[in-house]
Amino acid sequence: MKKIIITGGYLMFEDKPLKYELLHKDKNSNARRGRIYTPRGIIETPVFMPVGTNGTVKTLKNSDLKDIEAEIILGNAFHLFLRPGLDVLRNVGGLHNFMNWDRPILTDSGGFQVFSLRDRKISDEGVLFRSPLDGSKIMMTPELSMEIQMTIGSNIAMAFDECVEAGAERKYVEESVDRTYEWAKRSFTAHTKKDQALFGIVQGGFHEDLRDKSLKQITSIDFDGFALGGLSVGEHYSETERILKHSGPKLPEDKPRYIMGIGTPLIILMSVENGMDMFDCVLPTRMGRHGTAMTWEGKVNLKAGKWKYSTDPIDNKCDCYACQNHTRGYIHHLIRKDEILGKILLSIHNLRFLINFVKEVRKAIEEDRFIQFKEEFLSNPNNIY
Repeated sequence: MKKIIITGGYLMFEDKPLKYELLHKDKNSNARRGRIYTPRGIIETPVFMPVGTNGTVKTLKNSDLKDIEAEIILGNAFHLFLRPGLDVLRNVGGLHNFMNWDRPILTDSGGFQVFSLRDRKISDEGVLFRSPLDGSKIMMTPELSMEIQMTIGSNIAMAFDECVEAGAERKYVEESVDRTYEWAKRSFTAHTKKDQALFGIVQGGFHEDLRDKSLKQITSIDFDGFALGGLSVGEHYSETERILKHSGPKLPEDKPRYIMGIGTPLIILMSVENGMDMFDCVLPTRMGRHGTAMTWEGKVNLKAGKWKYSTDPIDNKCDCYACQNHTRGYIHHLIRKDEILGKILLSIHNLRFLINFVKEVRKAIEEDRFIQFKEEFLSNPNNIY
């Protein structure tokens, strides 16, 4: 292992902005237990990463994130570029300073958000679109995406890629794979921030041969980690599973593996079983804001009238602030009255549930009982969602 030095109170490898350490592989699956070292701290893997699109995880304070033991959060390059803008972020010295967060941050490249816009034109140069704020034309290129992410100052940046729709025709996916490769090379060249890691993204839709082609192309570049993109874009669960089983174990073993946009226990388990380390999703906070709790016994709709008189916590197995201090009946009342506190409490709980869930997954891997853990959890049909 490379020598670790201390700079500004943070861990830092002398020749890399990030280092992955493989601690243990489950004997009965491709699940793996690891550790990621960054200048802002250590990340234990597998890890679930809360999403803070605009420099905030919706409804939560930084102290809430630390209380639930969030080790890393996400920021969105596209949205932060639009507002507050690069001038503001340069002025304050990056997103860590802007939001007063001292732990690791990962930023996506903005690709998914750009490609979700209706009014856009894709070319080999980049993506031309109109700003949803004022209608002005913007050309998002790999070079601009790198400038945005370097200005944000995240610990992990993502290469600019093209995320295709689930139903895209094969011919278009073929073109997209080659375009993503060219954009990956341009991203790698444009990225010059030495204390920021850069991950490449494997695409290829739902064609196994194109996934293999993209994986070979992207891993030929010396990225600090690799991601599987283009999943959870509206496809059936079985398609996600097929691509994960095919591609996940083929990613380089000595670097972090990230699957983007994954947030249900079922797909987290499937991802871990196929060698993935990192996951993110807006689902837990979105569900919380709409009155649904994630528990060890499945989803619980706290809008339902049957909880009106309940004096039980959201989840008896949970140690979060909401479960330790409030009842289902009280939170039901808050949600029915559309009180902000209800959204806050459920968001805190759902994120803590997933962080605890992944912590138990790590323990199961260490003890070579991951498959047993998975089967026991999924034996309850309420946990399959």
